Amino acid sequence: MEILLYVTGILFMLVGLGLSIGLHEIGHLVPAKLFGVRVGQYMIGFGPRLWSKKIGETEYGFKVLPLGGFISMSGMYPASDGRPVRGLFRTLVQDARSANDETIAEGAEERVFYRLPMWKRIVVMLGGPVMNLILAVIIFTVLASGIGLQQGTTTIAGVNECVLPAGTSQTECEPGDPATPAAGAGVLPGDVLVSVDGTPVSTFAEASDIVQAAPGQRLDMVVSRDGENVDLTITPISAERELTDASGQPLLDEDGEQIVAEVGYVGMLSQMGYVPQPIGVGPELAGENVGRVVGLIGTLPVKLWDVGVSLFTGADRDPDGPLSVVGVGRLAGEVAATDAPVLNRFVVLLNLLGSLNVALFVFNLIPLLPLDGGHVVVALWDGIRRAWAKVFRRPHPAPVDATRLVPLTVIVAVLLIGMGALLMIADVVNPVDLLG
Repeated sequence: MEILLYVTGILFMLVGLGLSIGLHEIGHLVPAKLFGVRVGQYMIGFGPRLWSKKIGETEYGFKVLPLGGFISMSGMYPASDGRPVRGLFRTLVQDARSANDETIAEGAEERVFYRLPMWKRIVVMLGGPVMNLILAVIIFTVLASGIGLQQGTTTIAGVNECVLPAGTSQTECEPGDPATPAAGAGVLPGDVLVSVDGTPVSTFAEASDIVQAAPGQRLDMVVSRDGENVDLTITPISAERELTDASGQPLLDEDGEQIVAEVGYVGMLSQMGYVPQPIGVGPELAGENVGRVVGLIGTLPVKLWDVGVSLFTGADRDPDGPLSVVGVGRLAGEVAATDAPVLNRFVVLLNLLGSLNVALFVFNLIPLLPLDGGHVVVALWDGIRRAWAKVFRRPHPAPVDATRLVPLTVIVAVLLIGMGALLMIADVVNPVDLLG
């Protein structure tokens, strides 16, 4: 059964990745067709073709390796002018020009990408990453508002019987230890908080805020017990406590140390559960993920070096470091096979898929060819040159010939392949352990 669940987790992530890539390419395909560009192919994956079908002028299909996708637009670069290419990389440049010329169909010479106005070219190239961002926002919104974030509910899970002496290692109540305010007030496990100090509460965090702000003050509290409301009176004591957020995670100061403060304390524990959040929380979570991925890319060389070191030394991998598709799939399998409630596992898998789409969004915006961000830079440069010529009434400049950047593109492609290979090997030999 564990093996079946493991495989199910991997399949979930593979299908999710395939959909993410497919929607990314649709983000390019739709505006390209709307703007009149001829699109020869729409393919998911690389390598040998598994299946394809031609609809109209476009061939749609799947290839063996589900590691990406592409659409083949007519005339990504200007057509060759027949002049010989010179320089050290002339063969690469000439091959790129020849391949580009083959995409320009006879009779459709005007339906090429490079002739589009700058803003249309940018819309086409940003369409893919933006589609991944939209998908990430939808996923995080489903998680936050549809399922909810796991945090303390108003149901009481337990009541501490006594107040343990501060500054000691004592963990069990002993005769003479004072009862906690919650135990003294008659709070029982299973009670559901209705109101505290006259204020209705819908989460345990709301009740905690009232209690922590009122040490030594007598508070009226209403709980629901066996379907009936019960009135209680509770007086929080002043105690030094480590502060946590609504989900039970430690609150840290600027130095990363947990915040400790004198607050009101009653000694009752909440039952954790999924609490639906306002609709705006999903986009906020997606935005936070974008910030983390941008930070990761900013330190990517260091992170990759650390991955290489851990590969040869066997040291633990950084849980916040980069992963390959193999690593994500492996992690998804481990999550699916974990002994935990089905909903918990599903939430983690959705979170992984949302984070993966954020990574696709940010990574594709890197301003280097062959990534989408590189094509945006080329379009911007072309537009700036045209605008400059128009302002100073100079002849209309020839379109930017990005095939001259093929050597740089090849270097970037080799680096990307090398990075992918390093991460895949590391994810097999020394995988990240996020589950402890």
